Amino acid sequence: MDKLKRVLSGRDAEEPSGLSEVIDATSLSWGTRVKGFIACFAIGCLCSILGSCLLWIPKKGLVLFAVFYTLGNIASIGSTMFLMGPMKQLKRMFEPTRLIATIVMLLCLILTLCSAFWWRKAGLALLFCIMQFFAMAW
Repeated sequence: MDKLKRVLSGRDAEEPSGLSEVIDATSLSWGTRVKGFIACFAIGCLCSILGSCLLWIPKKGLVLFAVFYTLGNIASIGSTMFLMGPMKQLKRMFEPTRLIATIVMLLCLILTLCSAFWWRKAGLALLFCIMQFFAMAW
């Protein structure tokens, strides 16, 4: 379990130093991080499911779907920040092997909201949501 904690927190091969002691003293405990991850991931899943259910409401359904689905994906991404920390999460997202998927996913998040609020095109919103899903899975 200690090895898993070190790997997820980014301290796998580091020697203990004064800086790591300061970071450990100001960061969340492992239990709090796991609870934050579970809560944020559950909220993300709930928002995505709720958005899918709200899609079928006449007139406002598309906007509600786009907002809740996008918020769900953002919360799901944010949940891993509890385990790794925000800076390490961002560094990993923008690594060369993940750069294209990250850009596609962020672009699709924005385009989903644009297609719902400004363009009012249900087909485009659904297409961008599908692309969000595949970019996150990639």
